[in-house]
Amino acid sequence: MNARFSLNNQDSGTHQRRLTVPLAAAASHHVQQKQQHSQGFSPQAIYAASIQREVSSASRLEKENHLRQVALEKAQQGEYSNTIEILTQLIDRKAGNANDYNNRGLAYFQSGQLERAIADYNQAIHLNPHLAGAYNNRANYYASQGRLQEAIEDYDKTIDLNPVHVRAWINQGITFRDMGEYEQAIDNFDFALRLGCLKGHVYAERGRTYHLLGDWNCAIADYRRAREHLSPSNPSSASAAGRLRQQVENWLNELLSPFQS
Repeated sequence: MNARFSLNNQDSGTHQRRLTVPLAAAASHHVQQKQQHSQGFSPQAIYAASIQREVSSASRLEKENHLRQVALEKAQQGEYSNTIEILTQLIDRKAGNANDYNNRGLAYFQSGQLERAIADYNQAIHLNPHLAGAYNNRANYYASQGRLQEAIEDYDKTIDLNPVHVRAWINQGITFRDMGEYEQAIDNFDFALRLGCLKGHVYAERGRTYHLLGDWNCAIADYRRAREHLSPSNPSSASAAGRLRQQVENWLNELLSPFQS
């Protein structure tokens, strides 16, 4: 998924680069078994009915998780309306699944339906206050609206719940940069690098921060590292990473052009 970026005059439109939490292919469910005591039924009949309920419940969960997998595939293909339709079916069948609300909120967000997105994020958090990804996604919404302090607080909550949530560390770093707190932003990116994931994104964002801070040597070094990690030959480099690589090329050319004329 994409990363989200800044709303300041130097980096307009950067909210599109903030990293969202990918749609979960399947939500976790716990099947509760109830002991029934019914007068007039033999123990064998009660046991058979219990087994039938378990089979029926397992079949239902299998179907629901299959639908979630289809929703994930549709989202990866950019078919957000189909994703929303599938997740709405799941929510209507059994309201109360925080993951489904969070995932539908993400699909709404990616398709530009921001008010519906925030409503779903809020519902997901209401149902499960410990769902770290929902706070990260809601923070991205706040950042897209210029509500940067609220975004910082939700990224903090994400990190409190999951200290190795690399997307939240990156996104919060971007938000600190949007607020002009460059040193704090760099601290975030330094920690994100130690987590060992999404290095191309981290180098790109740290490089941009150094660039705006005026430390051009560090910026050039990070831009070049980002290009290596976001290389088209890298199997993990998806289309979003490809777009970020092009942005890095633009930043690098912007920085070097005065010396090449």
